[in-house]
Amino acid sequence: MDKEKKTSNQTMETIKYNIDKIKSGALKEMLRQTVWLYQYVRGHWLAIILYTALGLVSTAIGLISGFIARDMVDIITGHQTGEVIKTFALMIGFQLGSAVVSQITNIVSGVISMKVDAEVKADVFSKILVTDWESLTRYHTGDLLTRWGSDAANISTGILNWVPNLIINVVKLISAFVIVIQNDWTFAIFSFITIPFSVIFSRKLMKRMVNNNVQSAALNAKMSGFNQEAFSNIQTIKAFNVIGLYVRHLKQLQKEYIDMRLTYQKLSFWTSLLMTTIGLIVTYSSYGWGIYRVWSGVITYGTMTMFLSLSGTLTGALNSLVSMVPAAINLTTSVGRVMDILEMPREDFSKDEDVQEFMKENENCGIGLCVDSINYAYENENLVFQGASISADPHKIIALVGPSGEGTTTLMRLILAIANPQAGKIILRGESGEMELSPSARQCFSYVPQGNTMFSGTIAENMRNVKEDATDEEIIEALKLADAWEFVSQLDDGINSFIKERGGGFSEGQAQRLSIARALLRHSPILLLDEATSALDVATERRVIENIVKDDYPRTCIVTTHRPSVLTVCDRVYSIRDKQCVVLTDEEIDEMLKANMTRKENGGTR
Repeated sequence: MDKEKKTSNQTMETIKYNIDKIKSGALKEMLRQTVWLYQYVRGHWLAIILYTALGLVSTAIGLISGFIARDMVDIITGHQTGEVIKTFALMIGFQLGSAVVSQITNIVSGVISMKVDAEVKADVFSKILVTDWESLTRYHTGDLLTRWGSDAANISTGILNWVPNLIINVVKLISAFVIVIQNDWTFAIFSFITIPFSVIFSRKLMKRMVNNNVQSAALNAKMSGFNQEAFSNIQTIKAFNVIGLYVRHLKQLQKEYIDMRLTYQKLSFWTSLLMTTIGLIVTYSSYGWGIYRVWSGVITYGTMTMFLSLSGTLTGALNSLVSMVPAAINLTTSVGRVMDILEMPREDFSKDEDVQEFMKENENCGIGLCVDSINYAYENENLVFQGASISADPHKIIALVGPSGEGTTTLMRLILAIANPQAGKIILRGESGEMELSPSARQCFSYVPQGNTMFSGTIAENMRNVKEDATDEEIIEALKLADAWEFVSQLDDGINSFIKERGGGFSEGQAQRLSIARALLRHSPILLLDEATSALDVATERRVIENIVKDDYPRTCIVTTHRPSVLTVCDRVYSIRDKQCVVLTDEEIDEMLKANMTRKENGGTR
């Protein structure tokens, strides 16, 4: 009675557990992830069918080999007459066939896995790049790299393996079971003894697997981010002599990861040990039962050999099916992490053709810009702009000045449609009319941000990143405009000279001039310079600005700067103050210049 009550309680607990999972939305979430995964599965259904077919052929060869082995043993032991050489040849033939199919499967699997992996990663990569910037900044770069790398790899592996392996193992299980039942049903009992244990322990492990996978992914992302930041800022780490601190930080992260994994491994160890023990008991029980059946004359030695082989097949298929549970958990965890990124708002590039037409209509007269009464605030922060407005026209240079942190870089992001104002609008205007700003309008802009933005590769490759068909002559002309040709021409390989990561091999001032040259090469109607001349001396800075002014191209230029010396060549100067953009008078600009001169005379810094 107590046993029945206990069983009843366990059943009720199981039902309650499943109901709770459904209520928590876990089932719905898994269904949503499965639907999302289907978009990749349907693109590779032929590959999946081929992989499944090869697996089924391998299964058939294995089962037939069992019959041949039975006949061979019976012939040798005298329980059956037959052609030894023919049976032996068949055995070798099927073994070779199994090896050939196995190798073909490995090759096909490898090729398909690489193609699927490349496609999934390329798709995820392209979608991340068009994800709304403000939403994307919630994630650390290291986390994004982990989701794009390991999570995307898990998805591509899961697409190819999970469904085919499910089909293959189910077919293997059913086929082996039918053969055993037809010959001696008593052997089937031994094969299925492990099922209750597998179910019980897989259920206990499942919840911990989910938690472990989530924690593991989070810690991997954290370590990836830490390493990426450390290697990117190795010069700063050396300069502050904090190498020991960063080594300790890494070791602490590694310790957290190891502790988390060890906790899971302890449970996995005892579970595996227990399951192995049960497996050994079942296996040797099968041996004992087979020997008894042979002594009793019920079956032959060959039949016993076949049963033992099939028993292993049944147990192996069952264990494989059970092991697919953690594989499914790992897959859905990765799918969920990638979906988190891909389901964020996307940028709208639907107006690409309209912008191209607008640029063509105004290529001779240029395109201006109007920021009209915008409000903007970062998430959960106070307003950066409230009713701010600026105006910029072709052949003009507009300057934005203001204390650090007051919004000059933010305004650049708004002008580039990387961030979006909560009120007001930004308009492109030309002789043919006006067009409201959108991500598609980035075709109209060339941008030189703060800091070093050169990529590893040659100077020419960096230049052609923004204009793929640029000739060497066009690149040299852009370098001259940016006052960079003088030092580039002295390099052994000229424009084919190599730039190291983050502009290595060049000074900050040289890297800035290369960045400006790249922007000028693009020949966009609007040029944005965000503190782009901060590393240049005053004389070089003036030459660069004057070259831009003298250029005949109808370019609208907007610069942000903390250097008053730049203001003398600007047509209009806006000061960002009190969340607005205020036009400075000539007198106010003169006062800024005088104040700057006084600081220099007194030995101060700008």
